[in-house]
Amino acid sequence: MKHYTPEEKDFIQQHQHRNPAELMLQASRYPQLPVTDLVKQIQARQKAADKLPTWAANSDVVFPTAVSVEQTSSEPAAAFKASLVKGKLLVDLTGGFGVDSFFFAKQFEQVVHVEQNSALSEIAAYNFKLLGVPNIETVNTTTEHFLQHFTGHADVLYLDPARRGERHEKVHLLKDCEPDVLQLLPVLFEKANAVLLKTSPMLDIELALEQLGAVAKVWVIALHNECKEVLYLLQPRATANPERQSVNLLPDGSIQTLTFTKEQEEQATVIFADPKTYLYEPNSAILKSGAYRSVASQFGLYKLHPNSHLYTSDQLIPDFPGRAFVCQGIGRYNKKEILARLPQRKANITVRNFLESVADIRKKTGIKEGGEDYLFFTTDMHQKPLVIYCHKAVLPSN
Repeated sequence: MKHYTPEEKDFIQQHQHRNPAELMLQASRYPQLPVTDLVKQIQARQKAADKLPTWAANSDVVFPTAVSVEQTSSEPAAAFKASLVKGKLLVDLTGGFGVDSFFFAKQFEQVVHVEQNSALSEIAAYNFKLLGVPNIETVNTTTEHFLQHFTGHADVLYLDPARRGERHEKVHLLKDCEPDVLQLLPVLFEKANAVLLKTSPMLDIELALEQLGAVAKVWVIALHNECKEVLYLLQPRATANPERQSVNLLPDGSIQTLTFTKEQEEQATVIFADPKTYLYEPNSAILKSGAYRSVASQFGLYKLHPNSHLYTSDQLIPDFPGRAFVCQGIGRYNKKEILARLPQRKANITVRNFLESVADIRKKTGIKEGGEDYLFFTTDMHQKPLVIYCHKAVLPSN
């Protein structure tokens, strides 16, 4: 692994906010410096600025390629993930850049970071030492080779399989990821009390549960309302009806959660109604987890339509896990009527169970993005298209 000189570190710091392409065009100005390599560090740091502030703030941290940074967990997601398990030994079988291992090391006496890419393994080992984490051992080998020669017994084995195919295309099915967890399941259960598996949010949860079998719990994790990953806790004697929890990590550090089982979801009582005083849109983790009936039942809300996944109430629910709005009116999907209500020709548009896309609506009406008006284009319980005019609800301060 390359160790950067003070001059090279200074170059990275001075140009950390510059356009990498422009820097490469100016490489001839710095004949004494390896500009190509330094620009790669700058690109990676720019990717990490919001995602990994602890790493990005340390000028001595060495980064892998920007692609590796893109594929790693964010600090908030990794910290939450680590809070779910604890014990003496965790083995991260797909270690990568090492962010997950770093946070797991706060919960376990010992963490083993397994990474098949020698350069990435070396970078991770260097950064762990730099960041003062003595209880992580790095091993440069494949997942399969490590398991074959591992004679101990771990509390938890963690896997985040690579989701790139042979032609570097994105894949989501478990059998297409590397390593193939489905093939490894028997040996994984031999080597550990539990397996924590991270998958893409694009993977169908019901399909994953069917293929994995022994799932004790599922977490759907969103960061700032963008669904990032789904976690499966696997245990040999897990029940057939695992608890599911949707998790939305908010910018202020607070967490929105909703917990349910598939059986509870199927049995939840839902009452349908026309829009009332308040309208609610669940966060992306709830929608991905499939808690469409549970969120209505747990928060005492009416639902507009079985497939719209919008909810309503007469009284404000201040702790609703999503966005809350005050209904200003209801109208038809009619260009003249819509524009009469929007003199500024500007609004934030959402479609739920509607016949046209946001792009189609903007093209047809000429409404620009932004402003304080929120328009929901949806279908009511009478199967009629409608437009709900809203402003964001003002939630009581704590």
